[in-house]
Amino acid sequence: MNNGDPVAVASAGPVGIIELNRPEKYNCLSLAVHAALAGALQRFEAPGSGIRVILLRARGKHFCTGADLDEVKALRADRARLADFIHRGHEALKAMEAGDLPIVAAVNGLCLAGGLELMLACDVVFAAGDARFGDQHAEFGLVPGWGGSQRLPRLIGPRRALDLFFSARWVDAETALRFGLVNHVVDPERLHPAALEYCQTLAQRSRGGIAAMKRLARRGLDMELDAALRFEEESAVDALLDEDVTEGLAAFAARRKPAFKTTR
Repeated sequence: MNNGDPVAVASAGPVGIIELNRPEKYNCLSLAVHAALAGALQRFEAPGSGIRVILLRARGKHFCTGADLDEVKALRADRARLADFIHRGHEALKAMEAGDLPIVAAVNGLCLAGGLELMLACDVVFAAGDARFGDQHAEFGLVPGWGGSQRLPRLIGPRRALDLFFSARWVDAETALRFGLVNHVVDPERLHPAALEYCQTLAQRSRGGIAAMKRLARRGLDMELDAALRFEEESAVDALLDEDVTEGLAAFAARRKPAFKTTR
């Protein structure tokens, strides 16, 4: 990992690690961060990368406190550049959702505004017991710009989401767990090891099978129920004809763990 990069990229076997690396600025999001995120995703998603799951985490005391406001202030003088700033953030987060690999976030400290939006684009979230979550946009006359206004109501329901938007209040990790905003709450010192262990477990699964489940869940949310069910039917037939299923069924019959070799 290069300590000078806004995002540090590494791997631990089949786990690709993306680490926000601006601790002195609370890991706030900039054009450079979005570009680095997109580049890391492309690298890990590439065929033959050997990566089966991505872990997103942050250096320092806080996960991410939102956009780099110094950069935002500078861009306000040029509407086109400001629009590009927002667009690049959207594209990076949409790529996270659209990719085949599951993305697990490990959230420590503060996860606010744009940081919350980044977390919302992940598939599974581990939170440290002392983590705090919130959306501060309304407090400063702003609105979410990287998908928060759409993803948060879909995840926790419109009433809870609007309460968090309007009040700009923070919630603790246990409340976030109760809301369905995060999946697991662990002791702060166990955050990164626990999230990595979870990723290593997912890495033992079929890459194609996990990718199909992610597509079904993500795309199905935007479909009418009947269309989503048809999508599942077609995907289930494709899955049953896949070579990973051949290995999975053989492993089941032999009472052993599958040894999936699919690298697509």
